[in-house]
Amino acid sequence: MVKRRKGVRKSLIAVFFAIIIALGALIASNVTDHVEDISLGLDLQGGFEVLYEVQPLDDEEGTEINRELLTDTVSALNARIDVLGVSEPSINIEGEDRIRVQLAGVDDQEQARELLSTQARLEFRDTNDVLMMDGSDLVEGGARQNFREQTNEPIVSVTVDDADLFREITAEISQRPFPDNRLVIWLDYEEGDSYEEEIQREDSKIVSAPTVNETIPSRDVMISGDFTTESAQDLAGILNAGALPVELEELSLNSVGAQLGERSMDMAVNAGFIGIALIFAYMLVYYRFMGAVAVITLSAYIYLVLVVFNWLNAVLTLPGIAALILGVGMAVDANIITFERIKDELRSGRSVMSAFKAGSKRSLSTILDANITTILAASVLFYFGTSAVQGFAVMLIVSILTSFITAVFGSRLILGLWVNSRALNRKPRLFGVKEREINEL
Repeated sequence: MVKRRKGVRKSLIAVFFAIIIALGALIASNVTDHVEDISLGLDLQGGFEVLYEVQPLDDEEGTEINRELLTDTVSALNARIDVLGVSEPSINIEGEDRIRVQLAGVDDQEQARELLSTQARLEFRDTNDVLMMDGSDLVEGGARQNFREQTNEPIVSVTVDDADLFREITAEISQRPFPDNRLVIWLDYEEGDSYEEEIQREDSKIVSAPTVNETIPSRDVMISGDFTTESAQDLAGILNAGALPVELEELSLNSVGAQLGERSMDMAVNAGFIGIALIFAYMLVYYRFMGAVAVITLSAYIYLVLVVFNWLNAVLTLPGIAALILGVGMAVDANIITFERIKDELRSGRSVMSAFKAGSKRSLSTILDANITTILAASVLFYFGTSAVQGFAVMLIVSILTSFITAVFGSRLILGLWVNSRALNRKPRLFGVKEREINEL
């Protein structure tokens, strides 16, 4: 009795092409949107990173720097950053007395540094430097940038908490002869400062020194001075954010210009394309049909990594791009381990179907061990590392998990469709195995 040779199962091949078409359409339709939505770090779009040491205020030397005080400082810094309009700032507490601030996409970096570190202690004094009232007498969040009706010059409007107190102050000062009838508004007054000296300086701590000609019974106070619209907005933002509960000493500064960041981005992307293209070419030449499967799954891997990274709202940095490319190498490594096991089985004389099953089974434990150890190392980097190292670690962990899914399950699914279709039977060359290398059992 003659057995009929089983034919090729074309339905499985049709499923393969349906998967490829669907995957290609998905990637082509929204990969650009995901790439554009990913937030870039300061090393890719410009900005600055500054590390502060937190110290007690001069007049509060007994203050203990604890976690609660650091958290309050971070909240105050966040409020000030809102004034700058910076999206997705990164402010992290490091150690017992340090805070690291990262601001990407800042145009005027010097202005941002001054806005972050100034104490913003607002005080109202007379011309003899006697304190009349301070920022605590203002309504919280009551400062705003405005314009003077007559001249349309920028001003800062604030609301005082106690109208009676302000009426008493203005009543007293208005009785003094000119030029002593001034209510001098100081920003960060220090012991030893004087109105007579400070008013002569170009970079003065005196915000404004308006004359008071009559009693003001209103809670609304208008601060005028040599303001631009931007400087008035900054002052209003600082007043609303409140004074920092501590002093900040700048320990280190890392500044990246926008043009340098853009150039770094272009170079990193080009290097990534070249590296990935070389990997694809190697897989196609050395592993033939299995290499084509690897190219498909690696393309899916890169797309999925970008999608997951975007969903995590993570910030992409140069180390992150390096981790992405490294992840491609990890995914290729998983494919190579599987493919080599399959080739070994084919060389031993097994059929394509048997070699595929045995090779896939033998490679799984090796791939799993390699991925677990790398994830452990990346986790340690994330826990102990600084922001740039943490970005590398996050991208590496995402890359490893994604590569395990695509390289192990994706590759086996796609290659399994062809193996089970029997279209590859008795065609070892498509797997990179020559006839003379096969040892018949």
